[in-house]
Amino acid sequence: MKARLILENGMIFEGTAFGHLGTTVGEVVFNTGMTGYQEVLTDPSYYGQIVTMTYPLIGNYGVNLEDNESVGAKVRGMIVREKCETSSNFRSEIELEHYFKQQNIMGIEGVDTRALTRLLRNHGTMKGIITVEDLEVAEIESLIAAFDNSNAVYEVSTPDVKVVSKGTKRVAMMDFGVKENIIRHLAKRDCEITLYPANTSAEVILKENPDLIFLTNGPGDPADLTPIIDQLKLMIGKKPIVGICLGHQLLALAMDGETEKLKFGHRGCNHPVKDLRKNQVYITSQNHGYHVSKLPQDMELTHVSMNDNSVEGMRHKTLPIFSVQFHPEASPGPIESSYLFDEFITYAE
Repeated sequence: MKARLILENGMIFEGTAFGHLGTTVGEVVFNTGMTGYQEVLTDPSYYGQIVTMTYPLIGNYGVNLEDNESVGAKVRGMIVREKCETSSNFRSEIELEHYFKQQNIMGIEGVDTRALTRLLRNHGTMKGIITVEDLEVAEIESLIAAFDNSNAVYEVSTPDVKVVSKGTKRVAMMDFGVKENIIRHLAKRDCEITLYPANTSAEVILKENPDLIFLTNGPGDPADLTPIIDQLKLMIGKKPIVGICLGHQLLALAMDGETEKLKFGHRGCNHPVKDLRKNQVYITSQNHGYHVSKLPQDMELTHVSMNDNSVEGMRHKTLPIFSVQFHPEASPGPIESSYLFDEFITYAE
């Protein structure tokens, strides 16, 4: 069935629909990874987004039940150049088309993803619609104007407090949209992890006396999360705190730093980052549309992007506080920066 991608600037890309058929609205972004579409689909940080995959063939190794980064797909839609009809991999358990239908996710193929990516790179991310319907101009404008992703963190966070692994180091994990591989990395380092909903108060967490407070990744604009930032302020200096991605940004805001939106974000598994302490460059996995634009006064820069010199890591000068913008747990992506999890857990000792 024919489908259209309609961008908020009025540009239209035509293609063929797959998966769930209907209309979906989201922020159109692009990911530069050559593999890892299943992890992208299930990464809570993509909640509310329509993801353009720059690699031209998607679906060639199918989907399995082991590689999900959360329960179910989180994206609003996916844009691909070509969808593979038949997967060829011994781990494949379901075809991409069937997975999209199962998860009620819209896809569109046959789109010139190179042209679309160049457009987003030059003009910035923008809202868009994938539809098989013949929408009127007024309907398009209404759908785009109504799109709001400000509550995304609360939509993907755990609804209840729960222990997800056993160990000797007690980690209180504030769940803003945690990826499963973050939990796996900490679990195999002998951590007892308790997940807390994003809106949990500082009083509740501190009462449990954890060895470490972990701030996870998640979707959306950190500046929308004022209630969470206020609770983080109450925990600073009380317990060791570490964070990844959105957790890194929220930590900066809680300590009077500043964040701002990137023109087109960093999304992919081939982003070079320099660890200034080691004077060494690592290839990292990234997924964020915002960044720390001003370091808090008492934080020092530890990591920097080799692409645009943006802040990729910071550490407090005197307190046990450390965070990074990129994803050391990868999934998808290279695992060479996973050494940071060893650093994280030293704060719990």
